[in-house]
Amino acid sequence: MKTKITKKTILKFFGILLLILVLSVLILFAVVIGRTFTFKVNTELGQWENATTIYPSLSPEQKKQLLENLKGKKMAVQIPTVSFSESKQNTTALQEFDLLLRRVFPKVFSSSLVQHEMVGNYSHLLTVPGSEADLEPYMLLAHIDVVPADEADGWDAPPFSAQELNGFIYGRGTIDNKQSVMGILQALEYLLERGYTPRRSFYIGLGHDEEVSGSQGAVNIVKLLKSRGVKLLYVLDEGLTIMDGVVDGLIGPGALIGVSEKGQATVKLSVSTPPGHSSMPPRESSIGILASAVARLEKNRMPNLFGHGPERATFEHLAHKFGWPYRMVMSNLWLFSSLLSGVLEGQPDTNAFVRTTTAVTMFNSGVKINVMPAYAEAFVNFRIHSSQTLQEVLKLIESTVSDERVKVEFVSGFDPLPISSYDEDTFGYQIIKKTVHDIFPEVTVSPGVCVGNTDSRHYTELSPDIYRFVPSWYKPGDSARFHGVNERISIQNYEEIVLFYFQLMQNSDIINLPGPRI
Repeated sequence: MKTKITKKTILKFFGILLLILVLSVLILFAVVIGRTFTFKVNTELGQWENATTIYPSLSPEQKKQLLENLKGKKMAVQIPTVSFSESKQNTTALQEFDLLLRRVFPKVFSSSLVQHEMVGNYSHLLTVPGSEADLEPYMLLAHIDVVPADEADGWDAPPFSAQELNGFIYGRGTIDNKQSVMGILQALEYLLERGYTPRRSFYIGLGHDEEVSGSQGAVNIVKLLKSRGVKLLYVLDEGLTIMDGVVDGLIGPGALIGVSEKGQATVKLSVSTPPGHSSMPPRESSIGILASAVARLEKNRMPNLFGHGPERATFEHLAHKFGWPYRMVMSNLWLFSSLLSGVLEGQPDTNAFVRTTTAVTMFNSGVKINVMPAYAEAFVNFRIHSSQTLQEVLKLIESTVSDERVKVEFVSGFDPLPISSYDEDTFGYQIIKKTVHDIFPEVTVSPGVCVGNTDSRHYTELSPDIYRFVPSWYKPGDSARFHGVNERISIQNYEEIVLFYFQLMQNSDIINLPGPRI
């Protein structure tokens, strides 16, 4: 028996399919809209134990003094504590900086409460014992050294002048990282002046060679603490900042707390060919072969890995602070992650969050204008995404270069750092978050990934929870100031940084976190 398929049956079938499709779209739309207005993973905790015994405030005299300590004649910013390389540092300036710290923070360096040690000749380790020895201690990090700076590069004020212009202090180290060095010690100085004794012990580590790997400062501080059996509840170092006006669609400023930092790999590419006269050049020169290999590395970027690391959580924690239609996208990354990742990779600032980046930093060849070079070399620096390993990146480099004439040599590198917890029951993250809210009530806090490297990477054996954050304000155009021209900090922001550490030390004295707010 044959079933006759009529035109009416076919139309009815396609009508049902269309109805199913329309219903599916409507359901999907309803889910997206519903999540847009209800989605929030940025949980606030309930009633906090009051650990603030000294209110975070600064008198006019204190404001004047802390500013003088940072920018005055022969004070912090004016001392050129430059690290040129691991074997070349301005040790005279480091010695001068040591004398400065002892002079401007007399309570810190004379108090019977604070134990001070020099490590690696120029780094500082301070131990502040708490009244309750059974509470696990924490640690605050910062670094004294800075990268080189040349006024001829176009600075509005000499880079070691600490000159004040329109409410900003200009100078190398104002945001990387003397604002933290001075801010931490200034906060402790003021607390000690007011009779403060912490409940929870803590350490302060001030490295002198962070800009050249921290092998003498941070590494030796860690060895010393490890030899004493020290385990840390959390570690806070430099890293991410408060972003204001740099993320399209975000309403209000957002503070990103770095819960990890990217790994790093440096490789050397080289090509050797027979030398010759430039009047009879070969089909391909050593420079040409190497240039092609470098071009392939730049053109064939490492894969977009958005969502495979904590960068997705960054936007989800900020989702409720985005305006329409951004909020719809951020609240529904299960659907729109490809759209967002495509947008992020379009700009250098945000591209660094979604993939391992490739930077050709040195290219050397040639000895004379009429001699074909026998040798060419290039150095390429990769900053490794949280979801990749050093070995995976090295294999991708080899497969991309794919030319037996090009020698690929691994110079140095390390895997990305472990991802620290940012859950609602994680002490360190929540204490930092609360302190941000205490000092900056208008700021939304979110986890993030630090694309640069810090001294904190050496501390993984002492604590699983390492965070990278300083409450420096980061506004449009400021990315060029890091290791660049016109590094600066506003006077108001430096005062806020002092108050942040002042409050953080007190907030860390609580015993238990409150539960989530119901």
